[in-house]
Amino acid sequence: MDCARAESNLPPVLLTLIRHGPTEWNVTRRFQGRTDLPLSERGRAHAVAIAEALREETIDALYSSDLARAMETASAIAEPHAIAVVPDARLREFDFGAWEGLTWDEIVAANPHLAGRGSTAAKLYAPQGGESFEQVGARVESFFSEARDRHSGGRIVVVTHAGPLHAALSLLGREHGIPSDNLSLRFTPGGITRIAFEPDGARLVELDSRHHLEAKG
Repeated sequence: MDCARAESNLPPVLLTLIRHGPTEWNVTRRFQGRTDLPLSERGRAHAVAIAEALREETIDALYSSDLARAMETASAIAEPHAIAVVPDARLREFDFGAWEGLTWDEIVAANPHLAGRGSTAAKLYAPQGGESFEQVGARVESFFSEARDRHSGGRIVVVTHAGPLHAALSLLGREHGIPSDNLSLRFTPGGITRIAFEPDGARLVELDSRHHLEAKG
């Protein structure tokens, strides 16, 4: 489904979740967590593509993780709408502790019991000196609880990271029955996920859509 759809085709109450554009560590598959890297040149191009996809849509509020790669992405989205980006530390990526800067192969070499679990199985993460999935989920739930109260009936855009996106989908699964149990799901840098809230409940409109990125490579 094309993200650059006509405004009239969108449901009236919409949550748009975006993973930030890529950094150099995304290319080398390193766990960057709280390491505050900027977008790569490709990441900046992705941010522009995301902004173009959302240009004609109504955005009532735009929130972002306060880490640089997310804020850069959110700032590109905000510019054509002339709205402020609201940074929120609860939307930060996992604190990966001892895993920071390592590839999955390096992590497994140091932690053989993780072999076979897969690098995207966020629900099973528990890095030494870092956060568990439950801890990430608690802060993500706190953010969404406040955002719903503050913007009831509005269209919200949230720019964040893969870990919080897994947590958000898990939360929506518990509350609204949206499928969220795929441990191997990989949220792509620059991908767009949309949740519609309607009178009879919530539904997943798009999951990690990348159509807007195809021309950017």
